Amino acid sequence: MSAQPGSDILVGSWTYRSFLNDPDLSTQFNDLEFGLGTITITAAPMNEFQGTIGGPGWQLQLKGSINYGNPFTVRFQGTGVVSGEEWKYDYIGYVVRPWPNGVDQRMAMVGSIVRTVPHASGNGGTSPAGVVCSWIAVRQDDATG
Repeated sequence: MSAQPGSDILVGSWTYRSFLNDPDLSTQFNDLEFGLGTITITAAPMNEFQGTIGGPGWQLQLKGSINYGNPFTVRFQGTGVVSGEEWKYDYIGYVVRPWPNGVDQRMAMVGSIVRTVPHASGNGGTSPAGVVCSWIAVRQDDATG
């Protein structure tokens, strides 16, 4: 299937941040960080989601789907080998509609992520499968939303 007009509206670079789902208001904001990096969405056939997510020392290939409803819904999986280990994460997200009276808006997506397979943590332990966090992504190259 070839790309259709408008199917590339999400193509570009997005600043990605994910957060632990901790409801305790006394938890310091910086202690909620789960991950950060850049999502690069590449042109793909209509309804397909393709790209990469990564940061210093890691990168995952992204593959999934886009539903052009209201709101647009993205569902994709990130896979790759980082430091010799398989990493696999599943994502669902929603494109935030622009505010009619918004100032200096950027396109944004919000969603949820789950670690699908365990892998080593940075402190010598194991990052277990099944951990669910929230994420946001803000388009880097679009100041109009």
